[in-house]
Amino acid sequence: MTVKELYERLGADYDGAMERVFDEDLLKMLCGMFLEDKSYETLSAALSGKDYPAAFESAHTLKGVAANLGFTRLYDVSSALTESLRGGTPKGDVDGLYEKVKDEYDLTLTAVKELG
Repeated sequence: MTVKELYERLGADYDGAMERVFDEDLLKMLCGMFLEDKSYETLSAALSGKDYPAAFESAHTLKGVAANLGFTRLYDVSSALTESLRGGTPKGDVDGLYEKVKDEYDLTLTAVKELG
């Protein structure tokens, strides 16, 4: 799979990512680094332990990673979760938002692993 095909599969912003990075090989390397990012794992652990300030920080980090890579759908759901956790007190359906993040994260992770 090419980098562009990855972005098409994910409904992600390839053109925006290329505007930031300027080089497809570099973008591929950065996508590979996504596999090493631990913000999703720390988010999951923080929510499991009801540590909402830590969950906010992790969701915010994941949102930033997704934004920088142009992973639009992951950005959108992690942004919504971030806002529901802002201030350290959960607002709205945090569990439902987390499930959306989990689903989109899993899709993104699987696709990036296939990029090779």
